[in-house]
Amino acid sequence: MYQIELKHEGLKKYRVIKGSDRYVVEQKARMQQIVWEEMWDKKQMMQAQKEARELAAMEKEQKKALAIQLTNEAIEQQEALSKTLQYTLDVDDKINWEALKDTSTFNKKKPIPPRMFDYPEEPRETEEKYLPKIGLVDKIFASLKQKKIDEARRLYELDYEKWQRTNEEISRKNEENQKNYDGILSNWNEEKEEFETRQKENNDAINAQKASYQKGDPSAIVEYCDMVLSNSIYPDYFPQKFDLDYNSLTKTLIVEYSLPSQKDIPSLKEVKYIQSRDEFKEYFLAESTFNKMYDDLLFQITLRTIHELYEADDIDAIQSVVFNGWVNSIDKATGKEVNACILSIQTTKSEFLEINLGHVEPKICFKNLKGIGSSKLHSLSPIAPILKIDREDARFVSSYDVADALDETDNLAAMDWQDFEHLIRELFAKEFNQSGGEVRITRASKDGGVDAVAFDPDPIRGGKIVIQAKRYTNVVGVSAVRDLYGTVMNEGATKGILVSTADYGPDAYNFAKGKPLTLLNGNNLLHLLEKHGHKAKIDLKEAKKLLSES
Repeated sequence: MYQIELKHEGLKKYRVIKGSDRYVVEQKARMQQIVWEEMWDKKQMMQAQKEARELAAMEKEQKKALAIQLTNEAIEQQEALSKTLQYTLDVDDKINWEALKDTSTFNKKKPIPPRMFDYPEEPRETEEKYLPKIGLVDKIFASLKQKKIDEARRLYELDYEKWQRTNEEISRKNEENQKNYDGILSNWNEEKEEFETRQKENNDAINAQKASYQKGDPSAIVEYCDMVLSNSIYPDYFPQKFDLDYNSLTKTLIVEYSLPSQKDIPSLKEVKYIQSRDEFKEYFLAESTFNKMYDDLLFQITLRTIHELYEADDIDAIQSVVFNGWVNSIDKATGKEVNACILSIQTTKSEFLEINLGHVEPKICFKNLKGIGSSKLHSLSPIAPILKIDREDARFVSSYDVADALDETDNLAAMDWQDFEHLIRELFAKEFNQSGGEVRITRASKDGGVDAVAFDPDPIRGGKIVIQAKRYTNVVGVSAVRDLYGTVMNEGATKGILVSTADYGPDAYNFAKGKPLTLLNGNNLLHLLEKHGHKAKIDLKEAKKLLSES
């Protein structure tokens, strides 16, 4: 996985962009930086305009007009927030793969070849200036004639030597100019080739990502959904941070979404200019009005996000979406910053697409879809998410199947302890997969701590379930059950299941009463095995003998 951390001090925004392809991650990072810079430029411009308005000496009529303008801007902001859901209904949320590609051309001009110096014409002895002027006297006196012949010859030789030197100098300069040009041209060609190679790699990466998405690769589906939500346009004061996870077995997408806090939402209602005091006075929404607006906004964001994901789902990879809405706020009791999940909803694609979002009341729609949350979201009362997978748990390891290799001669109480843990994981995976759950096995522990963790999406009985497997040949005492209960509490789980090849003592059953614990003995295990089409045996005496011999 590749990741790039982005931070904008001015906007106080932070985001980690992850992906399996470096070029796609880099492009998404560049796009995010461009969006943030545009937001920052706009914010600075608005701030400068505001300061200019405040500092400028204006006539009273101008100040009245400014108050009206500020009021209209506040009203427009409130109206825009009230249409948060409506906005997305007019937008095609599918990813345009071609638009992601770099179709630009290499814009650096090709170097112009240098102008070469021309060579002078070669002197010829037959030229008139090199022919001796022989007069009548020169013909009479041979010495005079020879002298003129010699002078003409020397003139030619001097000009010829000069011509040679000039040619050599011109050749040197032309060669130097050509060499410099060849170097510049070579650099230009390298830059052009590098640009085209990088462009091709980028576009090939987008094609590969598209192909992976269309094949249903889970990581590509997560990256695609990340792009969909990143493309969703919100006001710059929205956090717009989220984390995604995808379960390919159940085709369920989990969205952990950061919702805007109350302090992020503008509450200005009206600005008036008081002539008598030559000042502006701001009026804000009543607390009850603001709270109602805030609750409605959060319901709209929830429905909008789910709509965008379903609408963009070109390949029917998503059959269900779990949306958990989180809000950062200050705990008034401690003064510390807290991040709480205040609403959670699970929908199926078929039921959601039946809804006409253009005519719904967001809160009623949310409740009708069996969404969970306080009746007053603005109270920020925390709730338990319907489904929240901790993918960062380093204890999770890959698993392997065991059940298919078993038959009636295999003694579960004597099998390898690691194979036994994987068998338990396999059986519970078959149980929970029927309801869209997931079971993950942890690192080898030799009966210490958590052996497997199940994630059940059922909003009533579901949540995180801790599973421990005990390949015992003796009665299981209360200490093992007490340890399981402690683990359930430490893990923040909703339930604990202890599976053993042996039975439990009375103290163990008494301790488990009234607690979110389930104790499965050898008979229960064999029944579960048979339920899923497998057979084996549990012979404790035989197991004791085999284990003692080994």
